[in-house]
Amino acid sequence: MAFNIQTFKTRTLTAIIFAVVMLTGLLYNHWSFFILFSVIHFGCWIEYQKLIGIIDKNYLSITSFHRNCIMLIGWCFMLYMCGGMYKIGNFSLKGIGEYGILILIIIFCLFEIVFKKNLNVKLIAHSIFGLLYISLSWGLMIGLRSVTNLIETKNFVKELGFVVPILLVASIWINDTMQYIVGSLIGKTPFSKISPKKTWEGTVGGSLLCVIVVSLVGYYALHISLQLCIGVSAIAAIMGTAGDLLESKLKRLANVKDSGNFMPGHGGFLDRFDSLLLATPFVWLFVFFFA
Repeated sequence: MAFNIQTFKTRTLTAIIFAVVMLTGLLYNHWSFFILFSVIHFGCWIEYQKLIGIIDKNYLSITSFHRNCIMLIGWCFMLYMCGGMYKIGNFSLKGIGEYGILILIIIFCLFEIVFKKNLNVKLIAHSIFGLLYISLSWGLMIGLRSVTNLIETKNFVKELGFVVPILLVASIWINDTMQYIVGSLIGKTPFSKISPKKTWEGTVGGSLLCVIVVSLVGYYALHISLQLCIGVSAIAAIMGTAGDLLESKLKRLANVKDSGNFMPGHGGFLDRFDSLLLATPFVWLFVFFFA
């Protein structure tokens, strides 16, 4: 493929803006973190509903109420996962989310199941899968950010909830980069028909390099627990790859190249966060039960 300077400029500018927005949201404070992932949550949902509408034409028939209510139920789960740091006056976001989930589920069931003449279980199943695929992950991401246990790192003490999400996102980015580099250099054996460009050499080699790089930098440069570095980076490498394949499968079923175009030259929300979507629940389990 011939080099296109305009395409290169567009992709580079978009990548820089994306990196700045992500780092600002991750690093500034817990509110910027919540706003960042709320935007990502709704962006992923909009693209998911479009993809499912292409895969199953009947899904296009769902009402605006169904479309929006299911997204709000998912967002309320994100509110419910907020810790004590998330308060507006005397009101905690966790409490608002708890009541929001209850009320919205009751209303949704009444309008979409009880009062509807023609109940289509398959359409509701598509939306429930979206809750598990998207809202569960971003809710647990907020849950990770809400952990207030303190850990000592080099030259400063930080909350575990600040360190883990950054470690996870960095691991995903490093894993993608390492897999691409190793695959480009020595990749020969196709990894999966779902994603023809992936190779076994790139996937395995890149994943191992990801764990090594994250663990060495995290432990020796930042003095973060070696167990935490290895656990998060290994989960990011394995489940991140699975997340990429899952989203590729959805796009194959819909016969589209990208899930959306919010990032010119880079695709949509699901394209950017597919790996993080599947890795986050497993990192949450690791942190709360093993780390």
